[in-house]
Amino acid sequence: MKIDFSKYSSVRIGGIFEVEEIEHMMEFDGVIIGGANNILISPNPPKIGILSNKFNYIKLENGVLKIGAKTPSSKIYKFAKEHNLGGFEFVKKIPGTLGGMITMNAGVKEYEISNQLLEVVTSKGIKKSNECEFGYRCSSIDGVIYEASFEITREYDDDLSNHLNQKRSNQPKGASFGSCFANPKNDHAGRLIEQAGLKGYRIGGCGFSELHANFLINYGNGSFSDAMGLINLAKERVKELFDIELRCEVVIL
Repeated sequence: MKIDFSKYSSVRIGGIFEVEEIEHMMEFDGVIIGGANNILISPNPPKIGILSNKFNYIKLENGVLKIGAKTPSSKIYKFAKEHNLGGFEFVKKIPGTLGGMITMNAGVKEYEISNQLLEVVTSKGIKKSNECEFGYRCSSIDGVIYEASFEITREYDDDLSNHLNQKRSNQPKGASFGSCFANPKNDHAGRLIEQAGLKGYRIGGCGFSELHANFLINYGNGSFSDAMGLINLAKERVKELFDIELRCEVVIL
C-alpha cells in the first residue's frame, strides 16, 4: 500500500511511499510507523511497515485488559470509561496507537502507559513489564509490538481525567509532533529553547510555536530540511548556552 505522509503524519511532512501492511505476527526488518504522530520522514526513508486492522482490538478477560498494538488511544480511553476501568484517564489527548505509546512510554506527569502493564507480545517473544526497561519517554523494547496486557486495579476516575486533560488543553494547535524534545532532569525543554531565543523562530515553513517553544509546528509546506534545521539548531543552542544535551522525542526516518 502507498501512504502520503504529507497527509498521514501528524506534522504533515513527507512524500508518498510504499508501506508493507503486516497481517500476521512476524519479524520485520524495517520500521513500524503506527499512527505516525512523532515521526519525521525523510525523502529517502528505510523500509516501512504498518500493522493491519487485525491488531486493532480490546478484550477484557478476568480483570486483564488485552489491547492490540494498532488500537488508537481514543478507542482505549473510550473503552476504559465505558467499562469503568481506571488507569487510562491520561490517554484521552495523547495521539497515536498503543504500539507507539508503549515504545515511548507515553504519559502525562506521573501517569504512564507502563504503570499497569503486565506484558507485551512482540516479534521477539513475550516480554514482562520489568524486562522492558521503561524510563521517561523511552523503553528498551525491540522488535514489533503486537499486543499488550494490562492489570486493572481501580475504577475510572472522572475527576482525574478532567484534571489531566486540562493540563494538555493549552497546547498549541497545528501540525506538529506534540513535544519535540524530552524534558531534561529537573528542567523543561520548552524553557531552555525559549531562553535560547528560539520561541517563535522559523525556518522555511516550520517553526517553534509562539505559545510553547517545545512544539515544532508545520505552518504550511514545511519540509524535512526545515524541521531538521530547527531540531539541530535547538540542540546546538541549548548545548552551547546551558551545556545540556536535548534528547529528541521525534523518530527520524
